[in-house]
Amino acid sequence: MSLSYSPLVETARTYYNSDDADHFYFHVWGGEDIHVGIYEDPTEDIATASRRTVERMAHAVAPLGPETRVLDIGSGYGGAARYLAGTHGCQVSCLNLSEKENARNRAMNRERGLDARIEVVDGSFEAIPFPEAHFDLVWSQDAILHSGERGRVIAEAARVLRPGGRLIFTDPMQADDCPAAVLQPVLDRIHLDSLASFAFYRQIAAREGLDEVEMLPMTEHLETHYSRVRDELERLRDALGEKVSGDYLERMQAGLGHWIEAARAGYLSWGVLHLRKRLG
Repeated sequence: MSLSYSPLVETARTYYNSDDADHFYFHVWGGEDIHVGIYEDPTEDIATASRRTVERMAHAVAPLGPETRVLDIGSGYGGAARYLAGTHGCQVSCLNLSEKENARNRAMNRERGLDARIEVVDGSFEAIPFPEAHFDLVWSQDAILHSGERGRVIAEAARVLRPGGRLIFTDPMQADDCPAAVLQPVLDRIHLDSLASFAFYRQIAAREGLDEVEMLPMTEHLETHYSRVRDELERLRDALGEKVSGDYLERMQAGLGHWIEAARAGYLSWGVLHLRKRLG
């Protein structure tokens, strides 16, 4: 069945389905986990720091167990789902728009004997294909920014959560006091008109019946992460030449520079946002 997506989501889908993006994110960004890491050292391995983000988020929503139903929206290659299913026994549904990423996700689930605990669904988080109050936990890492209707994504997450269920996510955002237009180079690179902010998500959470458990800014890791990815791109550039086009690598290097500069200037934010659906 052919699925219909909003223009910005379709742009993201086309991008992440490209061979260039697939090989870059799988071989450079961290493999299983293609999101921002939490670093103990600025030279730390990307995959190690990225897995630390998963562990930190899982600890925040503990206890978790075989009875916990989790929805991971924008699940990428499914690293978080395999951690939640393999470490805590959770039943996880991965919702992701890239068929290419989903194919890698399903293959890795089978290889690790976790396919009975993880289902992978092609689709968009703007229209989550599950019924109301179906999940105990909705999880997302650095994906919601790709929607032009982020309030709708949060509303959909709230809809499918049971009362008392939690939503935990990270997202690259603009600072609450970010001056107008300074992020245009970042926005142009990722084909977006805007970024959200902590203030935006607080407003939407209140509207959708989600109470704040914790909003933890950790913006310092954003600059470190993009710097590490740029370093890895340079280190692996010759090897990547067989898999990723030179034009893509040039654009990626320039784009990473824009993210690093904006983070260093204090125009960006990143952190963990943890919310609970009201009981009444």
